[in-house]
Amino acid sequence: MTYRTIVALTGLLAAAALVAACGAAEPAATNTPQPTNTTMPEPTATSTPEPTAIPLPAAGTSRVDASGIEQVYVPAGTFVMGTGDDTAGLPAPAWARRELASEQPAHEVRITTEYWIDKTEVSNAAFRAFVDDGGYRKQELWSEEGWQWLGQQDVESLPVQCEGEELPDHPRVCVTWYEAEAYASWRGGRLPTEAEWEYAARGPGSNIFPWGNEWDSSRANVVDSTGTQPVDSYPDGASWVGALNMAGNAMEWVQDWLGLRYYRENVNVDPQGPATGSLKVEKGGWWGSDPFVARSAYRHFEDRPTYQDHHIGFRIVTPIDVP
Repeated sequence: MTYRTIVALTGLLAAAALVAACGAAEPAATNTPQPTNTTMPEPTATSTPEPTAIPLPAAGTSRVDASGIEQVYVPAGTFVMGTGDDTAGLPAPAWARRELASEQPAHEVRITTEYWIDKTEVSNAAFRAFVDDGGYRKQELWSEEGWQWLGQQDVESLPVQCEGEELPDHPRVCVTWYEAEAYASWRGGRLPTEAEWEYAARGPGSNIFPWGNEWDSSRANVVDSTGTQPVDSYPDGASWVGALNMAGNAMEWVQDWLGLRYYRENVNVDPQGPATGSLKVEKGGWWGSDPFVARSAYRHFEDRPTYQDHHIGFRIVTPIDVP
């Protein structure tokens, strides 16, 4: 084989190899699977059932509390507190003109929280239970000022002896404001504010007297009576919620300090009275008082919280959730 022949064959082989290389198919591209978007289901909201509202009692509903004392229910509401021009035709005695001025102006007040109030004034028997339970020796029942006052007294002589004390169903009188406050604490309550007391006496109709707007001496123990009567007497003189003797028998301590011009400050929602003072307010007439004093708006304010007399008693209020 000649040299030319070898070269020619070599060229043919190279060309054939090139053609084979160019004609070979490229490997197919491998498709990488794309992730599938999976939509997650939205969580289903679970509705929480609303608590079942416990219906409130009707106005005047009666109950017996844990101490065995009957109370009546006073719902939240609005009334006109104080006095305008109408005093049921009863002229103000000369000594009561300053009190009448302090009742003015008449103004609308809203009581936002319902409460229980004693149906009657606290009786001698009810107060005796406090005494027998060591109420005069339990500091936790007394305010700081009350405990200081008590420390200056002969505890063995308290409560002071008072006419009618031997009558268990008569109102407990001759107690200071501090003693009334401690008794209220012992029962899980407190003294009513002046607004709460007046609302329980007058109601949404803002009656002049607990029973209405006309004076009726047969409905209240006032005007030259010989003394106190049983706390459940004079049922015809009951207030709109059934509270008794809110126009006589014994005047009643309330929570408030006296503010002669407090009504002019336009405190129209749950008024509490001034933050400080020297005299406490008393409400309601007493067995020897003038009918003018038996008006529910009347404010008696001559007495310090250390005062005690045979015409001053009290009743208490407790929150709706206190048994």
